Amino acid sequence: MALMAAHGEITPMPDCAIFADTGAEPRAVYDHLNWLEKQLPYRVHRVHRVQAGNLRDEILGAMVGINRMDARPPFFTASGGMLNRQCTHDFKIAPIQKKVGELIGHVPKSRWPLDVRVIQWIGISMDEAHRMKPSRMSCVQNRWPLIELAMNRTNCLSWFDARGLKRPPKSACTFCPYHNDAMWRDMKANDPESFADACRIDEAIRPGIAKQRNKEQWYLHRQRIPLADVDMRTKQEAGQADMFGNECEGMCGV
Repeated sequence: MALMAAHGEITPMPDCAIFADTGAEPRAVYDHLNWLEKQLPYRVHRVHRVQAGNLRDEILGAMVGINRMDARPPFFTASGGMLNRQCTHDFKIAPIQKKVGELIGHVPKSRWPLDVRVIQWIGISMDEAHRMKPSRMSCVQNRWPLIELAMNRTNCLSWFDARGLKRPPKSACTFCPYHNDAMWRDMKANDPESFADACRIDEAIRPGIAKQRNKEQWYLHRQRIPLADVDMRTKQEAGQADMFGNECEGMCGV
């Protein structure tokens, strides 16, 4: 959307962009963000990078009893369920909301101003239209430019191809349990550094949080076996649910 705005294909030009960094994205995402910042015209004030901490460090610390894990990812449990997801709110939505508040001069813990209207673009495409949700902030109105242009994910990639630009990588934590087998296979084959990072987290979470009663084994993969042992060649994508469907209200790509 930022590049399309820079090309005059979406108007008006935004004042800024906000990227919520969990500290656990693949290296390619950070490389793409560095490149993107250089492509945007001067009238885009800046790309704000915001953080609520480092999700990887929080997880690893919780496993050995150093800290809490309030922003829990939806790990698969040995009993057949998943943990309640909190990571998207704490590491994506909340930092973005906080930055929006700072930009409009909002005082923390006070009421949102009634005389300010923020238009927030969210990059949800046609094939994810069910993720469209209104803003939780009274002064913010969400807008979905890709929906307005009837663009799906393939159209977005074709936009890059037509201009000779490298396709952008998907923004998501390396160890996100919502990855489907196609994503795990691609990561293992084309980004071994990120796959090794995911396997490290997968092994670390196996015992559950230190000192927790009734501990249960946790896993990154829905088969509930170590990620390194999953036979990626035998998985069939057909019929698998899109677990990103209600995952993060589009915020992971903001």
